[in-house]
Amino acid sequence: MTAPPTADEFLACVLARTIEGLRNVAVGTSSPVAATAALLVETESAGRTRASILGSRRYNPFNDGGSEIHDRAAQGRIDAFFLGGGQIDGRGNINLVGTGSYPGVNVRFPGGYGSAFLYFLIPRVILFREEHSRRVLVPKVDFVSAPGTSPPAVHRTGGPHALVTRLCVMEFDRAAGGFRLQSLHPGVELAEVRDATGFDFEIPADVARTPAPEPGRLELIRGVVREQVAETYPEFAKTRIGDA
Repeated sequence: MTAPPTADEFLACVLARTIEGLRNVAVGTSSPVAATAALLVETESAGRTRASILGSRRYNPFNDGGSEIHDRAAQGRIDAFFLGGGQIDGRGNINLVGTGSYPGVNVRFPGGYGSAFLYFLIPRVILFREEHSRRVLVPKVDFVSAPGTSPPAVHRTGGPHALVTRLCVMEFDRAAGGFRLQSLHPGVELAEVRDATGFDFEIPADVARTPAPEPGRLELIRGVVREQVAETYPEFAKTRIGDA
């Protein structure tokens, strides 16, 4: 009997659904769940989807890491990228600088290197933040590292596509410039999402439930994909992926 999915396996399957059918998917550093999703889709597609994992020797075809990802994005050769933020607001703006009044920030985040560039160029940016709280999902970010929307006169091919958290999936409506609830994860109620979200979002008349991981996908994650992920994230593969 297959063991129930771990929280990370569940989220990896959710992320995998956002990139199915794409040709080139890139994953930044310190992103083991997103890397699991990208390698899962690459494995399922028999190579039709190519996953590029920064920090990996085996799954990073670049000589100069991030710089070459930027070059490929500028050439239109990356279809999707996973991006997080210390803060994310209802307009899809992300903050990777810090909280407070810049430059005297109270909390310092890792920095926004590359985020604005990639946000403008990559057609499908998946915002992924496991924590779903008013501390992270705020009415307005303290500092805009990368804007979710741009004026009509600004040429822009990229931007937010979806927001995935431990509670739900939201899709981003670029025309309206805001989020729409797509599905609630199993066991999560709408009131919980409302209480934990600092911005307004559209709610459909019938809110769907996020599907459970497909049994075949769990088998892949716990087998070949686990071995692939372990090359870059050995501790994650050992402790955060369940046993088949």
